[in-house]
Amino acid sequence: MKANEFDSKFDESAEDIIDDLDVTTARRVNHEAKRINVDFPAWVVESLDREAARIGVTRQSIIKVWLVERLRAEAANKPLKSDTASGAL
Repeated sequence: MKANEFDSKFDESAEDIIDDLDVTTARRVNHEAKRINVDFPAWVVESLDREAARIGVTRQSIIKVWLVERLRAEAANKPLKSDTASGAL
């Protein structure tokens, strides 16, 4: 299929285009995983494990979510809700 045919099919929304795509090699830009090691005190790991269990996720998941939330807040130059609620800043 030529690009203009694909574009037309997409623009017309007449058919589902997913069958025309090879998603086996698809990747998200800037989402490649890179392994790092971080050392935390035992009490931090225990606290992370308790919170992760409370909400039903893994330790790694909660660390990722919290880091992304913080990075986005910093990028937007906005404090986290918990920072303003606790009186921090």
